[in-house]
Amino acid sequence: MIKTERRHMNYLFAALIAVASLLSPLASFAQSADVEATITKVDTSGLTLALDDGKTYQVPSEFDFDGLAAGVKVTVFYTVVDGKRVVDDLEIEQ
Repeated sequence: MIKTERRHMNYLFAALIAVASLLSPLASFAQSADVEATITKVDTSGLTLALDDGKTYQVPSEFDFDGLAAGVKVTVFYTVVDGKRVVDDLEIEQ
């Protein structure tokens, strides 16, 4: 009886590993990039930045908006996740 249970656990484990290995390439669809642009709009309540490249970038809830306003040049490092550009880091250009 114990050998049968152990065999079933081994099959279950093997199946979980197989599924994980099939799904792991999906994570590679997230694309990292950066853009140098000028801020056109800061939306602190919506947690977004609009840049003069015509795109909107989502920022995390703990993001510090100090020093950011329309007209400020920035370099934005972001990752595309589910079609949204999510800011990973931001540098204000001098």
